[in-house]
Amino acid sequence: MLDHISISHQSGLVLWSRSFTPAFSALALTPASPVNALVRESFIEGKAAVEDEGFEKDGYSVRWTMENGLGLVFVVVFPALLPLTYVPTLLSRVKQLFLALFQPYIQSLIESLAAGSIAVTSVSSTALRILKEKLVEQKWDRIFERCLRDCEGTDTTRKPSRTPVSLHRQAQVTAASEASTPGLSDDSSPVTAEEIAKNVAALKTRMKGSRSKSGGKVGRDGSGLSPSPSPSRRAPTSATSKLMRKWGDSPVSAEDMAALDYSSSGPDTTNGAPAPAVDVEALVSADAMGTRNESGAYEVADWDFRRAPDDGLPTEEEILARQTAKLAINDEAPQEETGSGLGRMFARLTGKKVLTQEDLRPVLVEMERHLMSKNVAKDIAEKLCDGVSAALVGKKLGGLTSVKSEVQTALSASLTRVLTPKTSTDILLDIQRKRSSVSSLSSPDAPPDPYAITFVGVNGVGKSTNLSKVCFWLLQNGLRVLIAACDTFRSGAVEQLRVHVRNLGALGEELGTGSDGRGTKKVELYERGYGKDAAGIARDAIAYAKENRFDVVLIDTAGRMQDNEPLMRALAKLVTVNNPDKIVFVGEALVGNEAVDQLTKFDRALQDFSSSGVGGAMRKRGIDGIVLTKFDTIDDKVGAALSMTYVTGQPILFVGCGQTYTDLRHLRVNHIVQALLSA
Repeated sequence: MLDHISISHQSGLVLWSRSFTPAFSALALTPASPVNALVRESFIEGKAAVEDEGFEKDGYSVRWTMENGLGLVFVVVFPALLPLTYVPTLLSRVKQLFLALFQPYIQSLIESLAAGSIAVTSVSSTALRILKEKLVEQKWDRIFERCLRDCEGTDTTRKPSRTPVSLHRQAQVTAASEASTPGLSDDSSPVTAEEIAKNVAALKTRMKGSRSKSGGKVGRDGSGLSPSPSPSRRAPTSATSKLMRKWGDSPVSAEDMAALDYSSSGPDTTNGAPAPAVDVEALVSADAMGTRNESGAYEVADWDFRRAPDDGLPTEEEILARQTAKLAINDEAPQEETGSGLGRMFARLTGKKVLTQEDLRPVLVEMERHLMSKNVAKDIAEKLCDGVSAALVGKKLGGLTSVKSEVQTALSASLTRVLTPKTSTDILLDIQRKRSSVSSLSSPDAPPDPYAITFVGVNGVGKSTNLSKVCFWLLQNGLRVLIAACDTFRSGAVEQLRVHVRNLGALGEELGTGSDGRGTKKVELYERGYGKDAAGIARDAIAYAKENRFDVVLIDTAGRMQDNEPLMRALAKLVTVNNPDKIVFVGEALVGNEAVDQLTKFDRALQDFSSSGVGGAMRKRGIDGIVLTKFDTIDDKVGAALSMTYVTGQPILFVGCGQTYTDLRHLRVNHIVQALLSA
């Protein structure tokens, strides 16, 4: 924890300061202040003091850094007993950010100080006032707070979590209470983990030997075991008494299963009872809520990588980039003109300069490296740059346009073509179309077929979680949704969906979308337990949804690796039997080349195996859309979105970017292009 930070000039003029404790706020006004001691001993008296080592004064540790060009001093004070290793990093980042934002105003202030025509207390009052106004306008206090939080988050000197220590101590106490071995004496000296393991092993050996000699009964004397406890201690007199352990080979009763089933806790809602109360703020983020358009449809918000997490504050990269952006633009043209003389410049001005492969090669190499830094797969980055090269070779470069800007323009157009959806991404419109087409072909009283969406992907990418987010979006649009639990392999998969359905139903009651006014629930779970055929469960769920007039069926499947052919055949069987309206691949935004491999093999396996068992009459099915998860962890490295779209030509339907049901976003093409081309 810091006590104080300040930015001042060597003349003694304080430009900005912050004290974090009342004690130091009072101390800062006295000559005994550590900052005053630093100025006196290091700057006035010229005593040797190293910035990296700092010095200590009255229980405080002082660290500082200098900006010699402007004569600025950045000082941090913290308790000497706290070895805060992030302080040098904090000073360096604060120095860079402060200069990047306010260097012109500081320069004007320093020039006024150097004039020396009036006293320091009143000199450059106008420049100082302007600087203070800019500090407020640029939200410097909040930028510093964010920088401090980031540095504190990377501090390696924090105390470790108490959980491992508590568990270790609990293991010691448990071993000591169960056995009185030579390694565990009555004193309070600490016992190592190796000693505990040896004692437990010795205890088990002695217990086995005692059982074999006495017919399974453990002797009390001469066996090394502790005496049997008194009857009063054996009786379970409190809730904290130790219960008998149940091992994996023992039968599990229905009471045991009910005690461990936390998904069904709360009031019973199966018979029309009201849903349990939920914490709406924990499940729904007000800031992430979508909006309703003119027709009343609920639309999720658009993802924008430039949207800062705390009310529009610029990122540190954007702040620091402002310093060099103008230089980069000004220095670009002269570098391209070297070696060509006046003839080349005249050719460009007259529009007769023809681009060659040699002109494009260095720029394309840099652009390919830039795309890979954005998490674009290497093969795809190479193909994109080759396409740009083929489009630009032989083109005339006129006016003052540089080769780099021409390449960026062509690459932007190429990325836009790749990312533009080839099919409709409006799921609500597709649902309405299917409902209208079915109703026109059947009798008015016949229930329409529900719109089925199957979610597929590898293990652990967040299929069930993002399925529930899509369900929340559908519920907000007034649709009835049935969730089919077709992951019959992973332990807890059905219970996880049950919790989501319970929360979504309760949220519907809170938000006014829980029922249709006749007691009909808007969201239900269809499950048949574990170990069953997923294709059969999905078929029965669709039939149940049609009979009960559900609008949409969301089919959750088990995660599987893309190279596991038996599991991929089982997934293709589910698709063949049920023919869902949309097959959605759920992938992580964190991966690059691996995302391409996963999506390619899923798409190929579905196309190869989806028509098996029906004589090839049904058309082969592949991936119809993509949902990218964990999108809030990648900043502007959105290369996975480009790679996946490039491989299949299918659009990104949604991106998940948070932990609540409202953390679902639309991914616009121009936003992806801007993120990929940003510095």
